Amino acid sequence: MFKNPAFLPVFLLILLAMIWGTSFILIKQGLQVFPPDEVGALRVTAACLFMLPYSLTQIRDLEWKDHMKLLASGLMGVFIPAFLFATAQTKLPSAVTGILNTLSPLFTMLSGALLFGVVFRGYAILGVLIGLCGTTILMLTGSGSELFGVHWFGLLVVLACGLYGSNLNFIKYKINHLKPMTISSVSLLWIGPLAATYLFGFSDFLPRMQTHEGALNAMGFIVLLGCMSTAIAGSLFTLLVKLKGPLYSSSVTYLMPVVAVLWGVMDGEQLLPGHLVGMVLIIGGVWVANIKTS
Repeated sequence: MFKNPAFLPVFLLILLAMIWGTSFILIKQGLQVFPPDEVGALRVTAACLFMLPYSLTQIRDLEWKDHMKLLASGLMGVFIPAFLFATAQTKLPSAVTGILNTLSPLFTMLSGALLFGVVFRGYAILGVLIGLCGTTILMLTGSGSELFGVHWFGLLVVLACGLYGSNLNFIKYKINHLKPMTISSVSLLWIGPLAATYLFGFSDFLPRMQTHEGALNAMGFIVLLGCMSTAIAGSLFTLLVKLKGPLYSSSVTYLMPVVAVLWGVMDGEQLLPGHLVGMVLIIGGVWVANIKTS
């Protein structure tokens, strides 16, 4: 099936949706033991170590300006969002976080227009407005009886989506000459030491590992998150960006909420009508924004 070049982007979309849709439940499991800063730092550190054998083979062929751009890409696309998502999920159900992440294509469009001169066409503005309406409803719908209990933490996910969208355009327009694996691995090589320094030098990660009964299992969930959702999926996503462009690639978020919601429901999370309305509006806004007009 991989001999058909048209099938590869579709396969990558489905695979990425399954991997990334599972990310939010893995974060939730890690937060059972570790605070969000340690979850974020361990996730980045694990991803860096996983990609280290390959990234070390790539650094010799890169110019200094490429390294600086890869550092910027790593900060926008991995490092900062890892901490934002973990912090948001201390108050947000994993399913709701997965739904909010659907905003990434809209921010890809906005950042492309604001930072890279991409022109809005057709239904793009209407789609953005619909998506923002869905976001507002979603963030004003709390979990259980707390109607307004989580909306400020939802803004952290919105910020992370803005960084994701900006990074997609940055890859497309600033470092498109580099191979996908080079982009993902070397960007992790730059940010990994920052995360590891914080994790082992400034947090309580090591004492917690020695004293908390469930620490080993929780660490396993976060390491799996870093290796699969950050390292492997990041490489596959960079390949997809190069094959089909940033807007098509970010549409993986059409499918991610379905996976995230299924995991959340299986884990006993309660979804209110407002959550479902917000999800429909956000996905609908992304769809409208992608309608092609002559």
